[in-house]
Amino acid sequence: MRYCVLALVLALLSTAGHARAPVFGWVEHATIEPWGVQVKAKLDTGALTSSMHAEDIRLFERENQEWVSFRARLLDQRSGEQVEKEFELPLYRDVQVRGAGGSDSRPVVLMKLCVGDTVYEEQFSLRDRSNMIYPVLLGRRALQHMGPIDVTQTFVHALGCDADSPVKAYVSTQDDADIDAEPDDENGTDR
Repeated sequence: MRYCVLALVLALLSTAGHARAPVFGWVEHATIEPWGVQVKAKLDTGALTSSMHAEDIRLFERENQEWVSFRARLLDQRSGEQVEKEFELPLYRDVQVRGAGGSDSRPVVLMKLCVGDTVYEEQFSLRDRSNMIYPVLLGRRALQHMGPIDVTQTFVHALGCDADSPVKAYVSTQDDADIDAEPDDENGTDR
């Protein structure tokens, strides 16, 4: 009995002071910042890099650096209207993605997304996702900064980002190196 009480006390002490990470559903509402358009985002542990819907993707050079311009045409979940925005962002890197349909190279940019009450800056590969249900897919690089996923739930967190919201800025790690090529789970499985 004494050992049970001791084990319980040690377990409580080991968790004291450690806030539990929030649990997320497998689909959450998110806003693309600073634009503010609300989208459905699929939290996908099968993907390494996050992906966002983009059209008219063009690479160009600005002040001796590679940049990407693209157009995002999305359904704003808040208003129910189709909205559109042109982006020009520095190219972070290129990623090779393999799938059943073959292999292709995609540009990757750093973007900010609000989920719950926190803004996350993450890597997003750009791809035309107009035939997918979810215009934003959050991969493991983003999920490792968020928390565990409950696959039985959706839309667990209400959106609540404002000027005072914490921002989890992207920090490059050794996990950023692609191992061979990323598998592409976008063969209709995220519909």
